[in-house]
Amino acid sequence: MVNPVDPVQRLIEEFKKLPGIGPKSAQRLVFHLIRRPNEQCQKLAEAVSQLKASLVLCSICNNITGVDPCRICTSPNRDPRLICVVEEPFNILSIEKTGIYKGHYHVLHGAISPINGIGPDDLKLENLLDRLTKAKVEEVIVATNPTSEGEATALYLSKLIKPLSIKITRIASGIPVGSDLEYTDTVTLSRALSGRQRL
Repeated sequence: MVNPVDPVQRLIEEFKKLPGIGPKSAQRLVFHLIRRPNEQCQKLAEAVSQLKASLVLCSICNNITGVDPCRICTSPNRDPRLICVVEEPFNILSIEKTGIYKGHYHVLHGAISPINGIGPDDLKLENLLDRLTKAKVEEVIVATNPTSEGEATALYLSKLIKPLSIKITRIASGIPVGSDLEYTDTVTLSRALSGRQRL
């Protein structure tokens, strides 16, 4: 058991709770902070403590934001006829980095996973249906992960949205750029063949 008086070990244990941070990475982070000036550590501590207090979920798309509604939902430069459905807020960052998509988003905050006890009722679906029935949405792009949970969620969304006569599409998945065919799994290769395009 960690001695509550030992601040170094306590911080190491807290860092280890973060995704992708193991014991060695946690130790490196803590000892890096110890070597930093107090002012830098104080700024980090303030940023972390203010993070939860200053953020809310957008009442329209469920994205994490500092203002409600979020800047994407209120931007006049976005196309409200397109809604891209993603599992988590950080998926929006990935799509935005491409600079291609100019529509709106909807964040589910998860994916259907019966093994983990997550069903459709645990996802943020109510305001999506509300948006689809009230706004003039022409296409819903399902951008859930290409996992069994993401596929189950995509299938569920398809069945839910089809009666509304709105076009529903799924992002393509295939072979990553720079990889070799011999190392590609059969599911990925099958999808790449199915989603082939004319040259």
